[in-house]
Amino acid sequence: MDVEHYLDDAIREFRKLKTQADRALAQVSDEDFFATLDAESNSIAVIVKHIAGNMRSRWTNFLTTDGEKPDRHRDIEFEIGTDETRDGILARWEAGWSLVFGALEPLAPEDAERQVLIRGEPHTVVQAINRQLTHYAGHVGQIVFLAKHFAADRWQTLSVPRGKSEELNARTQERRKTESR
Repeated sequence: MDVEHYLDDAIREFRKLKTQADRALAQVSDEDFFATLDAESNSIAVIVKHIAGNMRSRWTNFLTTDGEKPDRHRDIEFEIGTDETRDGILARWEAGWSLVFGALEPLAPEDAERQVLIRGEPHTVVQAINRQLTHYAGHVGQIVFLAKHFAADRWQTLSVPRGKSEELNARTQERRKTESR
């Protein structure tokens, strides 16, 4: 795989993660957005706030400054203040994603081997992208799990519904046959 293909694919995968999380978030009430399963669990709000804080830190001046900004207070990302609202947290979420795509989209193949720092540790651009892609994927999985839990029987699947895999496979196979004619 060439580097340009990798960069395009990474952007596509980040977009899929955002879409999946957004679709899950849309199925959660405000009350459930802030709810925790137990005292040691994070709410969806906390997870979203943490990802947004991470994105701001990692992707602001991605190529030129350490990905752990000195003004980031990571521990606060795991606390919800009394004045924080769903809309405010989601605004940070959107701003974070804007930074992700704003940093990734202008990258050129020659940037792939450039060195960037995260907490003073050197990474190639590809390593830094992979680090964040896996980090966000784990947290999006948490968001989806919690949203599905709270939505219960109102949950609308984000992928292939149960019992529909064979039907999807048959449609996919038929579409490929039609396209190859």
